[in-house]
Amino acid sequence: MLQNERKLLELCYKLYSSTQIKGALMDYSELKKNKEIQVYYKKGNDILGKMGYTDHSVGHAELVAQEAAHILDYFGYSEHEVELARIAGYLHDIGNAINRSHHAEYGSLLANDILKGTDLPLADRITVVAAIANHDESTGTAVDPVSAALIIADKTDVRRNRVRTKDPVMFDIHDRVNYAVVGQNIHCDKEKKSITLNLEIDESICTMYDYFEIFLGRMVMCRRAAEVLGVTFKLKANGQKVL
Repeated sequence: MLQNERKLLELCYKLYSSTQIKGALMDYSELKKNKEIQVYYKKGNDILGKMGYTDHSVGHAELVAQEAAHILDYFGYSEHEVELARIAGYLHDIGNAINRSHHAEYGSLLANDILKGTDLPLADRITVVAAIANHDESTGTAVDPVSAALIIADKTDVRRNRVRTKDPVMFDIHDRVNYAVVGQNIHCDKEKKSITLNLEIDESICTMYDYFEIFLGRMVMCRRAAEVLGVTFKLKANGQKVL
């Protein structure tokens, strides 16, 4: 009797196992469908809004993912590394849902938990979570090409429509600096081995002194990240080289 019951249990287990998804296939397009990530971004962006920060929504994450992938692709990195940069870029700010302070580290832990449920190999998962953990200038630095591309893509996302406050009278210095940027693009040059952030700044809103007061640390971080990629990082404002 016990033997028959054991066989029945084994059969039931096999039938159950055959119906289970072993792990979601992992690529950027699938990641964008993940509702958990979207909830993290909604919560994090709401929190930062109350704290007076500029936009850190999923829209920012998508731009960072695209630019990080573009940088690695342009400089000849493998499609595999390009895809890891997309994934890291998309997930990099989910830690804001926990706390702005140490959001990079919190985000890496949340991302690790999400990616464990996919078929992403362990080595790739570690590359992604390390890139996320090291993207904030207060605690991190570029450790490999994926993290370097993420840092540059994130720190160069300076634009007017990230400002939440509509009344200029209410602007703090962060709002002023972002609102003053009326044009922005990143130019990669293989021959010169350089990445240049070109900004068009309305200096009636924000002086270059104001800009550097807020962004100098981030631009220095970009310069160090570019070195990991074997290139130089440059900053031009209104056509003039400033870094």
